[in-house]
Amino acid sequence: MNDTRPIRAKSGTNHEGTSAHNRRVMIDALRVNGALSRADLARATRLTKQTVSNIIDELESDGLVTSQQTVRNGRGQPSTPYALVPEGAFAIGLQIDRHMTRAIAVDLVGNVLVRLEAKLPSGGPTTGIRVILDLIAAVRRRLAAIATQSEQRLVGLGAAMPGPFGLAGNGDDPWMMEAWQKFPLLETLAVGTGLDVSIQNDAAAATIAERMVGAAHGLDHAVCLYIGYGIGAGLILGGELYTGANGNAGEIGMALLAVGGKSTPLEHRASLASLYQYLSLDPADPILYAKIHDLVSTGDRRIVEWVETAASDLRWSVHLIETVFDPQTVILCGSAPRILVDRLIAAMGPLLPSLAERPDRTVPRLQVGMADPWSVALGAAAGPISLEFDPRYAAILKD
Repeated sequence: MNDTRPIRAKSGTNHEGTSAHNRRVMIDALRVNGALSRADLARATRLTKQTVSNIIDELESDGLVTSQQTVRNGRGQPSTPYALVPEGAFAIGLQIDRHMTRAIAVDLVGNVLVRLEAKLPSGGPTTGIRVILDLIAAVRRRLAAIATQSEQRLVGLGAAMPGPFGLAGNGDDPWMMEAWQKFPLLETLAVGTGLDVSIQNDAAAATIAERMVGAAHGLDHAVCLYIGYGIGAGLILGGELYTGANGNAGEIGMALLAVGGKSTPLEHRASLASLYQYLSLDPADPILYAKIHDLVSTGDRRIVEWVETAASDLRWSVHLIETVFDPQTVILCGSAPRILVDRLIAAMGPLLPSLAERPDRTVPRLQVGMADPWSVALGAAAGPISLEFDPRYAAILKD
């Protein structure tokens, strides 16, 4: 391997009782950098060569890493690079939206293997939960057909839906999914699937997708500004997703703007829902995205007006995010059509002055991420992979 190659990795610890953390550090280093030799891993993680060798042997025995062809570097000793085995683990991600549910299966490195969707019937969870359980079962059957050990190596089910969580509602707020919020979703999914289940909001899920395979890959400090039916921000702080005390960190769509003498939430002016209202579009229309794409591509006056207003508010949001969190970059992503996200990015420039204007920047202050209705389901699937394999302080406390 090339000894001058810059390698990104967390520091491991050579103290006793920390094997779980060190395993995660090694897996993360291979995920971020690709194949590395034992010597590369020892230098990058600051672990002893013996500790690295022991963990590599253990991971190889567990089917999580594999050796590759030996590399000779001039007159030096030949080295053997090791890489993650994609089939070493699998996870399923579930997105629950207002009119649609999507399920996706990924492997250890984030390759999408199966994806299916279904329309949610009216009636909320009373009628929708059966559709969701059937959809998950169908994804598992298809995954088993292409990966023979998928059931044995399935680490969990990640679910994602719009937040915020745990707030008192009035039952008729069109911006909230209150019936689903009050439904015992985690327990029902766990019983119905037999899997470990976790849940997060859609912005956090989209952020995990960006970290695994998108614009936040390899970054330790990034904020993803998610444009969906509402607006949210996913926070990657210190290499980990920060969710807050109640799972509602980053609900920037609820930030109040002073407009016309009254306070208006950001998401009422710059989200897809606000666009649907402005254009009198039906959010349940099966060809909704195609209609929006056509309106943007033809330069429809109403789209131009909405983009101008939304971009002004989002420009302020970027300034606020940079000031509060000091990220390496802000990533604009979401379920909106890519052509619309590109127009918003263009209209948001020039950005407002902030402490992010540094001469030593290596990445842009603002960049485009995934603009894909499947990104939330992908991030939901990446969630169980992250919980199982990413370095985190909690893992140090486990044997």
